[in-house]
Amino acid sequence: MRVLVIGGTAFTGPHIVRRLHALGHDVAIFNRGKTEADLPAEVIRFTGDCREIEKHAEVLRGFAPEVALHMALVIPQDAWSALEVFRGVARRLVAISSMDVYRAYGRLIGTEPGPLLDVPIREDAPLRLKFYPYREKVPGPDNLMFHYDKVLIERLLQSEPGLPATIVRYPMVYGPGDRQHRLFSYLKRMDDGRPAILLSEEMANWRCNRGFAEDMAHAVVLAVTNERAAGRTYNVAEAGAGSERQWIERIARGAGWNGRVVAIANDRLPEKLRDDMNTAQSLVADTTAIRSELGYAEVVDPGEAMRRTIEWERSHPPEPANPEAFDYAAEDEVLGGEGQLS
Repeated sequence: MRVLVIGGTAFTGPHIVRRLHALGHDVAIFNRGKTEADLPAEVIRFTGDCREIEKHAEVLRGFAPEVALHMALVIPQDAWSALEVFRGVARRLVAISSMDVYRAYGRLIGTEPGPLLDVPIREDAPLRLKFYPYREKVPGPDNLMFHYDKVLIERLLQSEPGLPATIVRYPMVYGPGDRQHRLFSYLKRMDDGRPAILLSEEMANWRCNRGFAEDMAHAVVLAVTNERAAGRTYNVAEAGAGSERQWIERIARGAGWNGRVVAIANDRLPEKLRDDMNTAQSLVADTTAIRSELGYAEVVDPGEAMRRTIEWERSHPPEPANPEAFDYAAEDEVLGGEGQLS
């Protein structure tokens, strides 16, 4: 099979490209060429801006991909451009989306008031009604995230019957190469020898899905190579969705930290640690469909996944770390002396 990957050199992308190559597929990638990745020499490289894919239509169509995998869909125009380029050329389009499409996510971040929604969330659960969820968090229209919306992207892709789309909805993904450094705030406190990690009682019990990068890549490869995936939408995440407290405890085991997780009322926390979300709303998705239809199962042991992530995070900390986010004096004041809270 001839597979064109738009993106492919960041985080889960290299794992996907290497897996497809190892399975014997002809693989090409299209991106700006600014991110180095350890990829097989046989992988064809096309260089260009993923925001301007139509300018490169001739060369990409010339590769004659049977499946186009788009990993760089950020704004609705990206989806429209992909349809224009690959309509009549590719047999299928596979797109990476996010669980932030669900209305439960709107409840979580406070953009869509209403009653709590049931979990786990199936693929046919209600989607967000409020578009562009991050507009209030970015400076203005010049910021790409001002125009971000995976709900609109999915709608566009699913509107083209001549190019069946497979949607893979990612959870919070962790692993080596995580530019969002999802472990960092907890791991730094552990490595700094903090006796306790503070969080609100609501956050301690909050539940969400996570997925290790290599496992997520395996799921995407299944979606690319299995014709049964045409026109389907899949949630993918690790089996089970523990609480935030359990997530911290997983990190602690991998880091060799023996401190405590201390959950207290939100208004007693230092200001920088207080919740700014409706953490009563969990974000847990049902992953039955991809497991039963495509045979997905995790390929990396959870303990090994955490070990690799911690090793990478320790050697690639974000620079500089925000000192206000690590105000240990304020945390000690709340703890009021070790042993007074549990």
